[in-house]
Amino acid sequence: MDKKMKRYPIGHVVGFLSSLLLTFVAAGIALRTSLSFHTIMLLIGGLALVQAALQLFMFMHVNEGEDRKTQVINIAYGLIVAVIIVAGSIWVMSFGHHH
Repeated sequence: MDKKMKRYPIGHVVGFLSSLLLTFVAAGIALRTSLSFHTIMLLIGGLALVQAALQLFMFMHVNEGEDRKTQVINIAYGLIVAVIIVAGSIWVMSFGHHH
C-alpha cells in the first residue's frame, strides 16, 4: 500500500461535517426565520449549490487527476442532464393534465 492509502481520510470527515452543517443551516432558515418565501428559497438554493460544489471536491475528487478537460466535460454533461430532467418534470407536472 502506498503512503496515501494509509493515512486517515480527514478530508472526507471535514466534507461530511460541512455538508451536515449546511443542511442544518438550510433547515434552520426554512423553519426558524420569518423571511419571505422567495428569500428562503433563494438562500436554500444557494446553500444547495455550495453543498454540491463541496461534495464534488471533497468526495468525488474533481480537483485530482491529470485530465481536467474530461472532468469539466463530464460535470457539464451532468448539469445539462439534470436541467433537462428537472425542466421536463416541471413541464409535465404543470401542463400534462391539459391533454
